[in-house]
Amino acid sequence: MFSITAFYHRYFSHRSFKTSRLVQFIGAFVACSSGQRGPLWWAAHHRRHHRHSDTEEDVHSPHSKSFIWSHTLWFMTEYSVPTFLKEVRDLVKFKELVFLNRYDWIPLVLLGTACYFAPEIPFFFELTGLSNMQCLMWGFFVPTILLYHATFAVNSINHLFGSRKFDTKDESRNNWFIALIAFGEGWHNNHHFYPASARQGFFKGEFDITYYGLKFLSFFGLVRNLRPVPAWVKSKAKN
Repeated sequence: MFSITAFYHRYFSHRSFKTSRLVQFIGAFVACSSGQRGPLWWAAHHRRHHRHSDTEEDVHSPHSKSFIWSHTLWFMTEYSVPTFLKEVRDLVKFKELVFLNRYDWIPLVLLGTACYFAPEIPFFFELTGLSNMQCLMWGFFVPTILLYHATFAVNSINHLFGSRKFDTKDESRNNWFIALIAFGEGWHNNHHFYPASARQGFFKGEFDITYYGLKFLSFFGLVRNLRPVPAWVKSKAKN
């Protein structure tokens, strides 16, 4: 989840902080293991979502079609197959990202294989007592499905249920429950008003696990230049 929210979303899609070429690749590789396609694909589709949010051209929107379409079905259409490279011209210069985007199944298979064979390690088996299939099920399939729904909920639930602190042209909303399970992504109305910030919980009490994780990485120099929330943005919030 952290690699999806911090790297696929806040870094590749919105460039809200800076990092090294090595760390950006590691972040993309780990995010690929979630089964949510490659970094270029994810960023390209997300940038389109912001440009056309809640209009007929936004295939993610529960308003242009339906809740279930927004939550999962769009992901199974022909539209979801290609990577719109024109949307990510700033990223295609990295050949390793292009490779990873093309072979995005590799990290997923590696994770599944590691989970399956983990019980072969004596220490791990003694500690857990899990069989190979149990470890594959609880270490790979169940978390992957839960991660899917937590991520997709930002597209569906956060455009239907919650509060609106900012006047935006779409129906984005803040939802504390989605913010909790999606590592801060639930402060969606904040994000749609000002997507350039590395922080989506703009105000006190808006818990943003991803931002705290990025701050932790910044202490070690792994990420830098986290873009803040400007004062003028906060001044636009409705009381």
